[in-house]
Amino acid sequence: MHSIHSRARQLYFRWPHLVTVAKERIPPGQKVTKRFPRLDIGVVLRFDASKWRLRIEGSVEKPMVLTWTEAMALPRVKVTADFHCVTGWTKLDNGWEGIPFKAVADAAKVRPEARFVGIECGDGYTTSLPLADLLKDNVLLAFSQDGANLTAEHGGPLRLIVPDKYGYKSAKWIQRIVFLVENEPGYWEKRGYSDTADPWTEDRYS
Repeated sequence: MHSIHSRARQLYFRWPHLVTVAKERIPPGQKVTKRFPRLDIGVVLRFDASKWRLRIEGSVEKPMVLTWTEAMALPRVKVTADFHCVTGWTKLDNGWEGIPFKAVADAAKVRPEARFVGIECGDGYTTSLPLADLLKDNVLLAFSQDGANLTAEHGGPLRLIVPDKYGYKSAKWIQRIVFLVENEPGYWEKRGYSDTADPWTEDRYS
């Protein structure tokens, strides 16, 4: 069940790029690295701005299909946040720039009964989160990391960033956002990973 993450964990801990940080700065079971390892289900998508679309659907008053130009016209925010991978590494102080998730929710006019959000990605990956978690000020759809356009390998052109959760909730290559009344477990959640994914309680597996 955990074979992909197990291999990634084994590869990571061979790297001599760990750094020392005060224990209270990082969640239990994590080690800090200066690198930003790539981890996905094996497909890297290439960006074509003329074909790219973001669908926003479900329990909303105003379903939307955004082009890249339209997405880039939405409000922007910069967030500095740590990134915690379930395989055991943490990268500190990532500088993200992107669209606040709550700006997307506001634009689509989410209905009061919506309590969850399903995220669907171009590689077939899915995840889901409570709407309340996604409306936090540090959650965004990122198109830039540390001052540069987000690379394809790390989810470019647009990925979800949820700093308070393990990284498998920060889905890459987002193509569809669905506001839901009931929760729908995603790719890793169906395979035994925690739906709450809280790094500070080491909530890795259900």
